[in-house]
Order: sequence, then C-alpha cells, then structure tokens
Amino acid sequence: MRTALDVLELRRRHLIARDFASFADLFAEDAVIELPFAVGGLPARLEGRDAIREFSLNTSDRPIDILDLRIVGLHQTVDPEVVIVELVTEGRHTTTGATFEAPCIQVFRIRDGEIKLFRDYVSAAKIPDLA
Repeated sequence: MRTALDVLELRRRHLIARDFASFADLFAEDAVIELPFAVGGLPARLEGRDAIREFSLNTSDRPIDILDLRIVGLHQTVDPEVVIVELVTEGRHTTTGATFEAPCIQVFRIRDGEIKLFRDYVSAAKIPDLA
C-alpha cells in the first residue's frame, strides 16, 4: 500500500507532467478538495473524484506549467492520516515565459493510499492569470 509520502510524490510527478487524469486517480471516490482562498473563478470546493477529474481536465488548458512542488516543511500529526505540507509551487506562464513562485500550506487526509481531503491555502495572487 502507498504511504502518504508516496501519494504526495505521485501527485507532484503527475502535476509536473500535466497528467491530470492520473492526478485525479489519486483521490478516493468521495474525496474533497477545498480552496479557502479561491480566486480567478476557481471553485472553493470540489466533492468526489469525478468532480475533481472533470475540473482538472477542464482547466488543463490554462497557460501554467508547474515546474516543481518544492516542499519546505512536512508535518505529520497525531492523526496518522493527516499530513501538513509547507511548499512552494514553482511555475512558468507558458505564453509569456515568466516564472513565478507561489507559497502555500496544504493539508491532506490520506487513507488507504488515497487522498480523502486536500485543503490548499495557496497564495493565488502569485500565480499569473489566476488572481
């Protein structure tokens, strides 16, 4: 069975490769994504793997490439399913070539090798075409 760290590394690889279908496959059927600081038309909440897949595939044409998800802090909690990640999304705007870094805190609940909850507190104002 995949550990939480395995799942996070797969997520990183899928997002860098723009493999949004495989990204969605990491989520449990009843998973939830929450974006408390959602901007630029992004939903504040997605419920279920199918909704996550649909949203991921429908937004794959945004002119943003994720170059890396650089973890600067990883915190495991007393709840073995919950992991808190401090990271910096390193990206590039594909139209202009401009690079950016967006810091964020992400909270995950990972059970049985699947993401049940992904709460993303991203600094969206740092990402071109989202703010």
